[in-house]
Amino acid sequence: MPTAPHPQNTDELFQALQENDRRPYGRTRTVTAEELVDAAEQFAEPAPLVHALLELQEAYTYGSEPRKSPVVFARLLTLFDEQPDVFDERLRHMLFWRFKWVANALRALPEMPLASLQQWLKEMRDRYEKADLGLQPYYGQAYQLAAHVGEDTTLAYELWAGRTRTRLSDCEACEICERALYHLTAGDDERALSAWEPVLAGKESCQEEPARSVSYALLPLLRTGRTDRARELHLAGYRGCRRNPSMSQEVGRHLEFCALTGNEARGLELLAENRNLFDEVDSPLDLLGFLTGVEVLLQRVEFLGHGELPAAGYAGRTWTVAGLRAEVRGRADDLAARFDARNGTTAHTDRRRARLDRAPLLDTLDLTLRPRSLDDVAPAAPVAEPAARTAAALPDSLPELILRARTLNEQAHPDAHACWARLRTLAAARDYTHPDDPAVGPLVQLRADLLADEANRAGEKDEFADAAALHEEAAALYDDAGEPGHAAFSRACALLATAETPAQGADGAEAKAAALTAAHASLVRLHEETPGLAPYQEARLLRLRATALGLRLQTSGSEEHVAPVLAEVDLLHAFATRHDITGQISGALLLRASTCAISGDLPAAVSEIDAVLDRLKACGPAWHLPRTLGLRGRLQLGLQDAQAAHADLTEGLRLAADWPADTVDTARLHGDLAEACMHLGRPDEALRHLTRSAEVELRRGSRTDAFCAYSNAAQLSLDLGRVEDCIALLDSLLAEPDVAAGELDDRIVAQLRLTRARALHAGEDLKAATAEFVALAAESADWDDDPGSHAMIAAETAVLLSESGEFGRAREAADQALAAHAQAPRYEQLSNCLRELARLQAQQQGPDGLADALALLADAGRIADEARAAEYEAHGRSLDTVLAYEHGRVNAYAGEYEDALAALEKALALLGEPGREDEHAGEWAECVRLAGAVEGIYMERPAPALTRLDAAISSLTVLGHTEETEPLISLAARLRDEE
Repeated sequence: MPTAPHPQNTDELFQALQENDRRPYGRTRTVTAEELVDAAEQFAEPAPLVHALLELQEAYTYGSEPRKSPVVFARLLTLFDEQPDVFDERLRHMLFWRFKWVANALRALPEMPLASLQQWLKEMRDRYEKADLGLQPYYGQAYQLAAHVGEDTTLAYELWAGRTRTRLSDCEACEICERALYHLTAGDDERALSAWEPVLAGKESCQEEPARSVSYALLPLLRTGRTDRARELHLAGYRGCRRNPSMSQEVGRHLEFCALTGNEARGLELLAENRNLFDEVDSPLDLLGFLTGVEVLLQRVEFLGHGELPAAGYAGRTWTVAGLRAEVRGRADDLAARFDARNGTTAHTDRRRARLDRAPLLDTLDLTLRPRSLDDVAPAAPVAEPAARTAAALPDSLPELILRARTLNEQAHPDAHACWARLRTLAAARDYTHPDDPAVGPLVQLRADLLADEANRAGEKDEFADAAALHEEAAALYDDAGEPGHAAFSRACALLATAETPAQGADGAEAKAAALTAAHASLVRLHEETPGLAPYQEARLLRLRATALGLRLQTSGSEEHVAPVLAEVDLLHAFATRHDITGQISGALLLRASTCAISGDLPAAVSEIDAVLDRLKACGPAWHLPRTLGLRGRLQLGLQDAQAAHADLTEGLRLAADWPADTVDTARLHGDLAEACMHLGRPDEALRHLTRSAEVELRRGSRTDAFCAYSNAAQLSLDLGRVEDCIALLDSLLAEPDVAAGELDDRIVAQLRLTRARALHAGEDLKAATAEFVALAAESADWDDDPGSHAMIAAETAVLLSESGEFGRAREAADQALAAHAQAPRYEQLSNCLRELARLQAQQQGPDGLADALALLADAGRIADEARAAEYEAHGRSLDTVLAYEHGRVNAYAGEYEDALAALEKALALLGEPGREDEHAGEWAECVRLAGAVEGIYMERPAPALTRLDAAISSLTVLGHTEETEPLISLAARLRDEE
């Protein structure tokens, strides 16, 4: 099926060729180019066919289809020989340039005899000499052939590198890469890296560079100790070549880099992202390089004992690491042998063996903000927890294990969880035999214990409905076991869990507060109606009563709910003190401190917490210390004492390592530490805590919380200018199976994509950023419950489209933003968007774009009027002032200098003269500068312009704003020089 309408005339053909040229390389572009060649053949004149063939050869070359590129070039060469006048200077230059493309294509095909490659180079030399062109490009190809074959390249290199460059030489970046590879092959890493520096630093680039050079430079950088540079270039360089068939060798070298730096899990992740390359790379040479990099990775993973892991490979079947490695090895060995047979050497087999025999260069190198091990990517396997305190050894005797679990549970000791986990495994076995021991009790009691533990774990995950059901089931089993105290407590837990279950179709907070009030009343009745409770059971019921009222206060925030909580806390504290129940005494004190905090009395809360800490240090229980320190840290944050908060939270985190991972909410501690670090001006430390918080959430299965923490980490890394870190983190998250399957909350995923799009923009990948923004704007248009977010996304999309010069589409996106803004006002964002669209259009189109630019500013004016009527306070500059300034700038771009000057005078009047402490002095100075430039340079009235500038310089100097005077002084000096 045709991919585009068939051009009916040459104008339509050339337009179609231009549109195809804007497409990314790949099958769509290639197929379209083939169709356009067919279309061009219908026209009598040859020029359209020449252009179409050139486009097709480019599509084949950069689409990794070397077998087809020489065939197309042969047609071009025949046209040139038969009708040279059709080729103007530009077409002639392109034709002779592409002799090199054909040489590269022939080298990549092992079925092409070496004699044919040499014959083609002779043809190239003869053609260049006949056309009186310099031979440096020919000698460059001769050197590359010698290097490919594995001959001694010394003479070939000197014949090429020692010659003066010509207009047909490879670009500077490509030649730098070839010179660096010569030194690298000779074993001189330092000299190679020195040669590469202009490319690695971004001073030289082209279609393939710096991505190609970066991929080769990674290992030399590691060998010379430049690990940070290698990490940085891996992140940026990989993004430049991923999923690109014509850069599959580069992808293979990035996979190899991962394998040799302890990043095997990231390597498998990148392999999955590039699965298309197994089937889309038609170049045997590129495929050999890619497969060898893949094998280096798979070999390392299998060596580490993970050969059974799934791996992304050839389509049509599922692969394990071991199975794919065997397949890849066979194919790559065959390719290397074919090249060596053609070349008469063993160079490709030797190079391949050298890569496979290379030992890891580093045990570990954190490449991204989300480092993962191979254990982390194993399917359906729990993620390993970091090493922590070693729990007491579990008893071997089953009766002892059961009794120990119950004793620890009675104390609320964290080690009870390990006992219950072991018992759950034993009891589930088909051959399980329950002890016949009166002290242990019947099997039904153990089953009730296990259900109660499971219910508690569900409650910790906020799975309240499941927790309530499990508690009820446990209560029934306790009744059967003759344990009324345990049954009463399980029913009490079910009551509280039911009250915490989110209500449907009602006012959430009000409904929850009412449910908690009812639950408390039921808890009191249950307590009063249950005789014979053991002291620890009665204390637990009192704790639940206080907790229910504490949750009600937290939900309602009502002052009248404070006293009831404190009354219940006093009952609990008195009972626990009378019976010396240590854990419940500290629990009561913590509840009192929390109640003070919720009611807004932070100093009192800190005093209460101090007393709790003193008691815990003296009497225990020790496992309450991390949580208590965490609470005091949060209180200190509320009191704006970030240093004290940081100290408490750090100590809490240190002590948390002494207990099982699920004892303390370490994710919360890391998150709070991140906030403290930000207040202390330590953003890099904050970033580490955010990512650790996310990792902890993932380990305990809280994926939504984990992705929210990762989202915050990505935004912070972007704010810190760590663009590649941000993109790599988000790419990893967005590749997660549940994200790809649409199972994660769509708004969280949208936020991740939005941050990634902004990072791509910051990284100057305008094309990719624009495509992502356009997609997000289309999706967010359906967010009927959140038009404000759609307004923001559509506004940003409009700006990127304008930066790309697509002003029609930008206006459409801006209109979408305005429509959403009408439902959920976003005054400042919309004003910023419309003004920036106007500026870009006037800047790029000059007078031709003035009418559209002024229409955009008129819309911005209406936004400013709406904001004023709504008494909206702008967070940044005044909307009226910046609008007047933008009128000045837009008119200046369009050559309407009188209108520009009038608008700038208005902006200055709105701003008013700056004061000594005025934070708008810079804005005022910029208005003066632009007014001076318009009047003095473009209107050719230097005298009044100098008067304006000198007065402003004097005023700003007196006020102490010397930095703001610098651009004014520079402009004044220029005007005086031109007088």
